[in-house]
Amino acid sequence: MNKKNKDVRFDKRAAKYDDGFAGKASRRFYDLLLKQTELFTGAAVLDVGCGTGTILRRMADVCSINGFGIDVEDNMINEAKKKCPQMVFQVSRCDETTFDNQFFDIITACMSYHHFDNKDGFAKEASRLLKTGGVLHIADPRFPRIIRQAFNGLLKLFRVTGQFFKPDEIAIFFSNYGFESVGFAYDGYAQVVSLRKK
Repeated sequence: MNKKNKDVRFDKRAAKYDDGFAGKASRRFYDLLLKQTELFTGAAVLDVGCGTGTILRRMADVCSINGFGIDVEDNMINEAKKKCPQMVFQVSRCDETTFDNQFFDIITACMSYHHFDNKDGFAKEASRLLKTGGVLHIADPRFPRIIRQAFNGLLKLFRVTGQFFKPDEIAIFFSNYGFESVGFAYDGYAQVVSLRKK
């Protein structure tokens, strides 16, 4: 019998997430992601694993977007709705959403991609949801090879859902789903991989 991997849960930390260690550490990812994302008025933007909605709030402060967010944690979605009442938020997995085909101009996954337990499913869903020419930005931790391998080994050993990748590994993986690399960006422990749907 296969035991299902445990997942890291954030529901109980939702109300205090932004001011806690994880929320503060995420600011570098938000900053880098904002620099790499070409926003425009009316853009339909989906943040996958949106947490408390911080990146969507920051995007809306820069440009008038149509913001959407999904997360598996109810309390995170509740916090996001408070922060961005004009946007649409849903409790949803990354690989099974209710949105129409080719609905979004931009999809982001900020500090969430390493948590996804079905990365193939997410890649297929992102391809379905993005318009041709739309861009997917994946912001995730950047670790030296030996640390990345150690983390991945420990997560596997303790059966915790999660895996970290180098940018070129992400780009090669998504090329199998109709994406081409737009480029990589780095800032210390943060990296952003940008991919365009062909």
